[in-house]
Amino acid sequence: MRPVVYFVAITLDGFIAREDGSFDAFPWDQEYGEELFASFPETIPVHVRGAGHDRSENRWFDTVLMGRETYEVGLREDISSPYPTLDQYVFSSTMSASPHEDVTLVRDRAADVVKALRSESGKGIWLCGGAHLATSLLSGGLIDEMILKINPVVFGRGIPLFRRPVTPVRWTLSQSKVFASGHVRLHYTRSP
Repeated sequence: MRPVVYFVAITLDGFIAREDGSFDAFPWDQEYGEELFASFPETIPVHVRGAGHDRSENRWFDTVLMGRETYEVGLREDISSPYPTLDQYVFSSTMSASPHEDVTLVRDRAADVVKALRSESGKGIWLCGGAHLATSLLSGGLIDEMILKINPVVFGRGIPLFRRPVTPVRWTLSQSKVFASGHVRLHYTRSP
């Protein structure tokens, strides 16, 4: 069974983006950025990573799941296929069609789609963002791991890691990495 991994940047006070969905206030650091590019190349969007990469360079994931609001961050910049080396899925009950042929729109039955994807062979499934989607998948027992990229910044308000209260779930810390910039990457697996 392929794992679903919620791999997401987060502030010290628990937000994955500002209220408008932007995340330009996350601090950037050269060492931290180079390590992300080297360790998780497939998670760098095409407009930052550049064209010319292929699936053989994917280290962790071959599929990405995005909520509508997460996906629309790229659309506002005319990026309709942000992760071309991954199978891309956008979950939205309000979109009528996918803006790009390489992006599959899922309008309903998200849990069933994710269960089917988990049963396929391949690399991990990256839950890129979408607090509503993350809450739904967590409630359905469909998030296996979380990799939190903690940024040394406080937003005060914004889009939280999860959108509404969820049933408590225990996690086990399996890896951690601290950067001189104050960034911390924590890798958790769901406790049995």
